[in-house]
Amino acid sequence: MTKTGLFISFEGIDGAGKSTHIDGLAAAFKAQGRQVTLTREPGGTPLAEKLREMVLHDAMDSLTEALLIFAARRDHLQNVIEPALARGDVVLCDRFTDATFAYQGSGRGFDLYVLEQLESWVQAAPNGLRQPDVTVWFELDPAIAAVRLAGARVPDRFEAQPVTFFQKVSDGYARRAEADAQRFVRLDGAQTREAVWQQLHHNFVQRGWLSALAA
Repeated sequence: MTKTGLFISFEGIDGAGKSTHIDGLAAAFKAQGRQVTLTREPGGTPLAEKLREMVLHDAMDSLTEALLIFAARRDHLQNVIEPALARGDVVLCDRFTDATFAYQGSGRGFDLYVLEQLESWVQAAPNGLRQPDVTVWFELDPAIAAVRLAGARVPDRFEAQPVTFFQKVSDGYARRAEADAQRFVRLDGAQTREAVWQQLHHNFVQRGWLSALAA
């Protein structure tokens, strides 16, 4: 099993089942003696968590929203993600830049060129852009996600958007996945939890990152 740092992001609209499988994958890696860093975006550092609260709850225009998200990402990369990868950790991140292109770009209709420019500045690395080694995308019909989330909690200003917004978000994820197909693992979030886990685990076994005995 490789001991180099691994950067794995998890994407999907709210209600798609990401959180359950992030925890399961963390447990599987830890069972094999790997150090795991669990984190999220926006967030992951004290500064980024403050910016997260602003993004989720304060009214602002689309450019301000994008700038705050990328500011949080920069702090997160510098203070959590890059140091963890340098240590050889497995970094499991609940959302990363694909979410920005899906939510702000496709959902909000914000200028993709501006997002690409911010991405190139914030994620600059010695060998190109810092991107996840693998992005796990939980695909789910927005109407099904809405049913799952109904009454679960008080929605933030993203969760309170109509189903049509989340269809645009899903379309944005699809475009990102098509543009970088080798990086994406696409899972059917409408399946049972056990079926989704088996697909996810099998993919990581095939990559040599998990033992078949860790299912």
